[in-house]
Amino acid sequence: MSIITYIKETQSEMKHVNWPTRKDAIMFTGAVIAISAFIAYFLGMFDTLFSFVLQKLLLK
Repeated sequence: MSIITYIKETQSEMKHVNWPTRKDAIMFTGAVIAISAFIAYFLGMFDTLFSFVLQKLLLK
């Protein structure tokens, strides 16, 4: 397959893509940011808890 054929086929396929609206893209981006922040907070809580427990166990 030549590079020209590949580019033509790619352009043809890109016409079939159903792109999200601006409103949808903003909404999905906000959801990703919110979920990422929640998971970071959740993992941070466990990290703090495990650090505290390990310090108590190792420093006795």
